[in-house]
Amino acid sequence: MPFDSVPAVLSDALDAHGYDTLTPVQQAVLTEDAQGRDLIVSAQTGSGKTVAFGLAMASDLIGEDNRIAPSHTPQTLIVAPTRELALQVSREFIWLYGPAGARIATCVGGMDASKERRALSQGAQIVVGTPGRLRDHLERGALDLSGLKVAVLDEADEMLDMGFREDLEEILDATPDGRRTMLFSATMPQPIVALAKRYQRDAHRISTVGADRGHGDIEYLAVTVAPADIENAVVNLLRLHEAETAMLFCATRDNVRHLHASLIERGFSAVALSGEHSQNERNAALQALRDRRARVCVATDVAARGIDLPSLSLVIHVELPRDMDTLKHRSGRTGRAGKKGTALMIVPYPRRRRLESMLRGANINAQWINPPSAEDIRRADHDRLLDKLRAPVEADEADRMLAETLLGERTAEDIAIMLVQAHRAQMPLPEELLDAAASPPQRDMGPRPGFEDTVWFAMNIGRRQNADPRWLLPLLCRRGHITRSEIGAIRLSDDATHFEIPRAVADRFADAVQRTAGGEDGEEGSVSITRADGPPQGHSRSGPPRRADSRDGSGSGKKGKTNSGPLKPRYEAKAFGEKKPFGDKKPFGDRKPAGDRKPYGEPRAFGDKKPFGDKKPYGDKKTNADRASFADKPRGPRADGPRSDGPRAGGPGGGKPYAPRGDSRPRPEGGKPSFAGRSGAKPFTKRPKG
Repeated sequence: MPFDSVPAVLSDALDAHGYDTLTPVQQAVLTEDAQGRDLIVSAQTGSGKTVAFGLAMASDLIGEDNRIAPSHTPQTLIVAPTRELALQVSREFIWLYGPAGARIATCVGGMDASKERRALSQGAQIVVGTPGRLRDHLERGALDLSGLKVAVLDEADEMLDMGFREDLEEILDATPDGRRTMLFSATMPQPIVALAKRYQRDAHRISTVGADRGHGDIEYLAVTVAPADIENAVVNLLRLHEAETAMLFCATRDNVRHLHASLIERGFSAVALSGEHSQNERNAALQALRDRRARVCVATDVAARGIDLPSLSLVIHVELPRDMDTLKHRSGRTGRAGKKGTALMIVPYPRRRRLESMLRGANINAQWINPPSAEDIRRADHDRLLDKLRAPVEADEADRMLAETLLGERTAEDIAIMLVQAHRAQMPLPEELLDAAASPPQRDMGPRPGFEDTVWFAMNIGRRQNADPRWLLPLLCRRGHITRSEIGAIRLSDDATHFEIPRAVADRFADAVQRTAGGEDGEEGSVSITRADGPPQGHSRSGPPRRADSRDGSGSGKKGKTNSGPLKPRYEAKAFGEKKPFGDKKPFGDRKPAGDRKPYGEPRAFGDKKPFGDKKPYGDKKTNADRASFADKPRGPRADGPRSDGPRAGGPGGGKPYAPRGDSRPRPEGGKPSFAGRSGAKPFTKRPKG
């Protein structure tokens, strides 16, 4: 169907690509106020900005014959922050401007630069690239921007955040003054405004960002979990939703690598995408997602902008983003072009307040839910399998013959069971989450169901031995042959740990602990588990546990003590009668007045000092010539034998005699000492030069 204000060749391309209507930002760039002017466009991510600036530049490129005139230099330059976004823009322009005869060259890092220079020399009218590679081609003379008509900066705020300011300025300085400049960005910070003032003239401002919501087509869900359960929560969320394509965001490359390997081991078809992968590896990963050969992509924030996967319906923030802009860009990978999507945020308990503040700043209303359990996933699998089997099927003659053969050998019930088992074998198993993962601990909660009647046990380790429930739970399960769900509250103190077991399994647990005592290796073998008389002192089963580091109530400020006896006062006050009465003190008025006191000291008059002139003048000092030379100083007695006194003499306390000096004769005048007298020494002879 034709579109108003759009050239016929582009209208046919939109119709062939399935466009029925234009998005708000695409309609805004086609208004009369925007025709032929510089543009500053703020729009939501996933709102069709690529097609929008493709339509905006149509009047400058397409002639009356619905063709782009051939040229030796580029007519349009599109700069994108990442390689993935540049390649995506290039793919969009191929189907949009391909029917108009456009030649498109893509210049990104990690690709063959010689092929890019060859494409530029053959007369590409539209050039798409990243700032670094475009600047390299410009400095080498392969990119000539003298005939440029339109310059587009896509995701301009991201390019400035990534440090491409100098590259952008050098590229724009090489373009002619009469060009059109378009800035497209999801946000519009102050650096973008400064860049627009420098390189744009009378720019038309377009904003389609809604002020009341973060993204209308995205459902935001937040899941609170224990920090140790994040990876298991990811598995259960993927299994519950069974999205056609899902993207998982991590903060670092190492976390991407670890989570990707863990998902592959569990049976998920997953790919990884981070800065450590080459461009060919990135392209292969994205192509696997488009071809449905992979369903999960684990990525860093390098994939948060520009990645467009039509089948992507689920985004999981495995690690929380650093700010609300990153949250929007990550979540914006789904819910694009009018499609619905889901953004899930996995929130450890200590970071819930931080996420709530971020959501308020981004005007996003998120629904807080509990992580799915294994039973929830089994119910969802049951419903999905029934829907799949109830759907009508088309089978050829060979399939029907095989079905008749199976029905003749097996019953219909056996075949249905085999079908269900084959379906479940393809699905990764759900994970069991910690009991506390459903909700954070509440002080006003009563005992858990099944723990109304319990027996307390004690272990001989506590905080000083680095006791922690994360490794105590597996230890108790191994030693007592029980499950995690049969272990109640755990109370840690400095040197002991108390925990409760339902009375129905307490005897069985005690017998198993006694049988396995000493069977563990390492530190676990030294852990003793005994039955306790009740909960630890200072704790009550019905109320919340008393903090182990609370004050002891004595006012001393010391921690770690409990009230095991009557409170003692911090200080023992004396009776008032024992104090010395105030009247026995010497009254203040008996002190001598200040005038009768002896002065600190009588300062001596300045004139009584010894005059400076009485000192011996500096010139009366002896000169170096008057001083005795070092050789004229008398020396002590010296001989070749031992001295007559001293610790080295032969008497009591004496030792070895001094070794004779090789040359004890006086030195000759004005010369160096002679070495001829030393044993084994050769006289010094001056060698002739040359």
